[in-house]
Amino acid sequence: MAVFQFEDRIPRIGKETYIAESAEVIGKVMIGDHCYIGPGARLRGDYGTIEIGDYSIVEDNCVLHARPDDTCKIGEHVTVGHGAIVHNATIRDWAMIGMGSIVSDFAVVGEWSVIGEGAVVRNNQKIPDEKVAVGVPAKVIADVKEDYKELWMKYKGMYTELAKRYPRGLKRL
Repeated sequence: MAVFQFEDRIPRIGKETYIAESAEVIGKVMIGDHCYIGPGARLRGDYGTIEIGDYSIVEDNCVLHARPDDTCKIGEHVTVGHGAIVHNATIRDWAMIGMGSIVSDFAVVGEWSVIGEGAVVRNNQKIPDEKVAVGVPAKVIADVKEDYKELWMKYKGMYTELAKRYPRGLKRL
């Protein structure tokens, strides 16, 4: 893994958190316990701060960044899907950010909300708790149902297990 201090900004990594060898964690980045940071992910706390809560997942090729003296905040049990960009936004607990989506400056994605694949959550946009938002720009189209929550709790648990298994299961060939 590539974890870098930048000037006086030092990452803090929680226990049993997996960071892929090709991921980069730079500067003031606080990652909670039992998280999974996938291959190619870039978490840049070079002049802003990134906070990631326990049990959260940042999948392959994601970019997280914050404006100077601001914070990009990812709650607990959040999934940031493959190739997503989260810039200076707040993602609340249990939210799901779809693959290839963008969540822009000062946006807030509510607890248990879902941002569909390829969606764009605009600057300052608020997605309420337990809503599904899709499109460019993102528009709320549905409520999150209990069966969806049950399914995603299972998926999120699988990544917690992967975070435990990867350090001892990966073998370079």
